[in-house]
Amino acid sequence: MTDTQGGLRGWAAGRKGSLTRLRFTSLRLRLVVVFGLVALTAAVSASGIAYWLNREAVLTRAQDAVLRDFRQEMQNRAGALPAHPTQDELQRTAGQMASSSQSFSVLLVGQDAHGKTVYGNSGGINGFSLEDVPISLRTAVNRQQKVSGVNKQPYHLYWQRVVDHGTPYLVAGTRVIGGGPTGYMAKTLEPEAKDLDSLAWSLGIATGLALIGAALLAQAAATTVLKPVHRLGVAARRLGEGKLDTRLRVSGTDELADLSRTFNNAAAALEKRVADMAARDEASRRFVADMSHELRTPLTAITAVTEVLEEELDSEAGGIDPMIEPAVRLVVSETRRLNNLVENLMEVTRFDAGTARLVLDDVDVADQITACIDARAWLDAVELDADRGIHARLDPRRLDVILANLIGNALKHGGSPVRVSVREDSDSVVIRVRDHGPGIPEEVLPHVFDRFYKASASRPRSEGSGLGLSIAMENAHIHGGTITAANSPEGGAVFTLRLPRDASLLTEDPAENGGGNGGDAPAKEES
Repeated sequence: MTDTQGGLRGWAAGRKGSLTRLRFTSLRLRLVVVFGLVALTAAVSASGIAYWLNREAVLTRAQDAVLRDFRQEMQNRAGALPAHPTQDELQRTAGQMASSSQSFSVLLVGQDAHGKTVYGNSGGINGFSLEDVPISLRTAVNRQQKVSGVNKQPYHLYWQRVVDHGTPYLVAGTRVIGGGPTGYMAKTLEPEAKDLDSLAWSLGIATGLALIGAALLAQAAATTVLKPVHRLGVAARRLGEGKLDTRLRVSGTDELADLSRTFNNAAAALEKRVADMAARDEASRRFVADMSHELRTPLTAITAVTEVLEEELDSEAGGIDPMIEPAVRLVVSETRRLNNLVENLMEVTRFDAGTARLVLDDVDVADQITACIDARAWLDAVELDADRGIHARLDPRRLDVILANLIGNALKHGGSPVRVSVREDSDSVVIRVRDHGPGIPEEVLPHVFDRFYKASASRPRSEGSGLGLSIAMENAHIHGGTITAANSPEGGAVFTLRLPRDASLLTEDPAENGGGNGGDAPAKEES
């Protein structure tokens, strides 16, 4: 039973996939539908015209033969009757007229010598009578026309097609010129109707075959046209995935071949442009890394000197000349700022090169935040709302970098007190840092995590390097988390840090968060 259910599910999934591929927005389906509609319109039009022409030809030929024979019989036999025939004479003449080659039924109507209306019936069609003749036809037959140069006779032959119980008939009537009986004729057109039905069936079958042929032709044409388009789509997706060496095989001289050549040229140009940009980017990263590394040695010596100068400034002996004390303090502060900038540049270089790695440990989030605040002497300016016992598997050093940047930024640009709160979700830890300052301008919000971004172009110089928030974001990304910035409705800015409870469960390589190159896999030529 399980195998049967699995088979049914597989069949349903296959049918669903087929219907998805044949959705009406599909170019293949639209081509088939358009071809089918054109073929159907053409076939129906041709069949309708052919049927109408053949119908008129068949009915006209049969009708002319019957009317010609009936007219001849009326002239030869009914015209030989006396002006006032008896019923027996009419009956006998009607039978003789009906025995002609066309086998129609005849009704003769006349007046005997006593002025009584008498009838002669050939006995066909279940007794052909005057009631079977349409009144309009009887009126036209008995109407006397004015004789003129154009109209030579007072009476004419009239005919009409009628349907009785689904069977078509030709009914005609005329009077004998110069006095005599009035004759009516009825001839079944059932054989001709059957021939026309057979013709209609044949034309319908031909229309169906033409529609099927058009659908098959449309399918073949769609396959021929869409196969290169499909290959182009696959190649475009591979190109979008970063496989820049993807190329299409070009054959022919039609528009699709020109499109393939254009795609190959565009892909080659894009590959060259990306390679050039990657080379320049790599050279820039190497330059920054080398520069930062080379700066560390002299900075170490300078830092040692500035520490001695700072001790002299703080000593009670007053070893520094008051005239140069401001310059010494400036050198000390700028040396410290330069040292921080070099450390930040080296950290950014590691992220860009994809060499940053996590060193995970089980940490109590509240204890980690407390240690960060205490190490920087921010206890008096920061309010902590965090329950102990919220544990997460994170990198303590990188979490400290994130917290130091967020809290330091709030203290520097916001207003005290800065409130730090922690809450836990099912699979993540959320840390919110809120200040009581004026908030972040709306035009600045999208750029707060950009490197070296300055909110005011007129104040390019500040105590920070402009890299703190971007480094915090990179450290959040390497954990699989994120940071968002917003303005609180109560006033002040709010930075929200969301980190997974266990960063070791990440499926992606942490190096990809630092800007791995990707797209280096070779691509096969599209066939």
